[in-house]
Amino acid sequence: MNKELIIRSSSNIVDFALLKDGKLIELQKDEEGSNFSVGDVFLAKIRKSVPGLNAAFVNVGYEKDAFLHYHDLGPKLPSLLKFVKRVSTGKLRDYSLKNFPFEKDIDKDGSIADAIKSNQSVLVQIVKEPISTKGPRISSEVSLAGRYLVLVPFSSRISISQKIENKEEKDRLKRLLKSITPKGFGVIVRTVAEGKKVAELDRDLQNLYGLWTAMCKTLHKAHHPSKVLGEMNKASSILRDIFNDSFTSIVVDDESLYIQIKDYVQKIAPKKESIVKLYQSNVPIFEKYGIERQIKTSFGRTVSMAKGAYLVIEHTEALHVIDVNSGNRSNKAKSQEDTALEVNLISATELARQLRLRDMGGIIVVDFIDMSKAEHRKKLFNHLRDEMKDDRAKHKILPPSKFGLIQITRQRVRPEMKIKTREEDPNGVNGSEVEAPIGIVQKISHDLEQLLKKDYKKLTLNTHPFIAAYLTKGFPSIRSKWFFEYKKWVNILPRDAYTYLEYHFFDKNGKEIK
Repeated sequence: MNKELIIRSSSNIVDFALLKDGKLIELQKDEEGSNFSVGDVFLAKIRKSVPGLNAAFVNVGYEKDAFLHYHDLGPKLPSLLKFVKRVSTGKLRDYSLKNFPFEKDIDKDGSIADAIKSNQSVLVQIVKEPISTKGPRISSEVSLAGRYLVLVPFSSRISISQKIENKEEKDRLKRLLKSITPKGFGVIVRTVAEGKKVAELDRDLQNLYGLWTAMCKTLHKAHHPSKVLGEMNKASSILRDIFNDSFTSIVVDDESLYIQIKDYVQKIAPKKESIVKLYQSNVPIFEKYGIERQIKTSFGRTVSMAKGAYLVIEHTEALHVIDVNSGNRSNKAKSQEDTALEVNLISATELARQLRLRDMGGIIVVDFIDMSKAEHRKKLFNHLRDEMKDDRAKHKILPPSKFGLIQITRQRVRPEMKIKTREEDPNGVNGSEVEAPIGIVQKISHDLEQLLKKDYKKLTLNTHPFIAAYLTKGFPSIRSKWFFEYKKWVNILPRDAYTYLEYHFFDKNGKEIK
């Protein structure tokens, strides 16, 4: 399995595309001036508490107040409030917490009005970016994430990632961390720490402790509200969270960003430093790696898949609804049930990719093709679970219902990735839009695959001159690729009378194939 990270930089936006065996599985943007990213820490002021919601609205400098629920306060809130007050006023200059007396924990089921007051200073962290009309969601349980560890101030707990299953390794990590973690701090051990030596873990811990100290220094005389600790740049944070030994290349088209990333990879995985490459060519980097084409064909309302099947993705205010369709496919499966299972398994793989690619969150309802056999429904459920195993967002999948629906909840911490794939209609109809040409070419390819399976001896494709030229020009042309793949030649005739994206297939007798 090859994993590639392709990074495109422009004046104020950096785009990150993660490819798995050449297929786009994740797309992220880092925009300059984005002041409210997940992980940022702010010194803020409580504006007002709302007992009916058991939550408070907090001024973090965004146009809409941030939302702080009682359950996001953290049990050590009184200790945090006391620490922030003493550091802000300059009365406390020792940030180590080893001699800091902790206050009593707040009640797990208490009331917001008893815990915090209006105009109180509090240290908060963004856990969900502003989405739609809502302000950021925040927590006062601050944590600092590193490559192998997450440092949690005002805690004494050592937690190990549930994905580390080996009991001996869990015990080893727990023992190590107990011996090196400073008093007053807790630690969450990340999955990538498995098998790492104490020197690497200690280095990561010291870096995080250095961040905590630097943040505390800025609290003294800081105005309200102000960002006191920013999440590292997007490139480094993506590498911190997803980088592993399966990565085969990281390609960057900006020299300063290339140096930054090379330095970071050298720190976290010195043996992999050579996979970081600077891209220097006149061809745009996303064009070279086929990413633009994949973006155009992956973000529309309809998503085509192998063997003629396709997904229809609808967005509503409350949830996402995804419909699985078998299309006009014909296959050699023995029964309708086997066909349904095959289409559903292909769709589950594409669904897992789409959720990551668009960063869809909230409630997702998927209408798979009905299957009568219980073992087939179980196979589909297990396959979908396996496909979503690499998804970093927290998610939960329910088994298929009696109606064949699968319900998924997926954590949403930033706005969904939306890319416009439709373009202005070149035929000049009042403000109307049509699919991008690359989308129609993909549809033609899918239709052709199905027709050639039906053993048509001779096929003719009639289409608009622009599309005809796109299919026939260059070497190898798309038509030549069809010939090499299917061993059949397709005649392509341009038709001036056709609208831009109209096309029809004809058999050897000139009869249109429906």
